[in-house]
Amino acid sequence: MHAQPGDWLVIKGPRVDASDRRGRILEVHSADGTPPYVVRWTADDHVSTVFPGPDAVVLTAAEEQAAEERARTRLDRVQQLIHEEDSDVRIR
Repeated sequence: MHAQPGDWLVIKGPRVDASDRRGRILEVHSADGTPPYVVRWTADDHVSTVFPGPDAVVLTAAEEQAAEERARTRLDRVQQLIHEEDSDVRIR
C-alpha cells in the first residue's frame, strides 16, 4: 500500500450493512509512501495515526471524487424511480 498526502484512506465496513470509514491522508511518514498514515476521518473530524489492514484501500483524490459522483448518480436515479413509482400510484 502506497499513499501521499491528499489521498483518501477507505476502510471497508465489516458487514454489508456497515458503512465504510473514509479519511483524508494528511501525512505519510515514509519516503516510499507506505504506512503509517496520519488521517483525518470524515465522520467525526478526528485525526489519528493508522497502520491500515487488509480491509483498507488508498484512493487518489480523483478516484475518490469519481466514486462520490457514481454514488450521487445512483442515489439520484433511485430517488427518480421512487418519484416515478409514487406518481404512477397516484394516477391509478
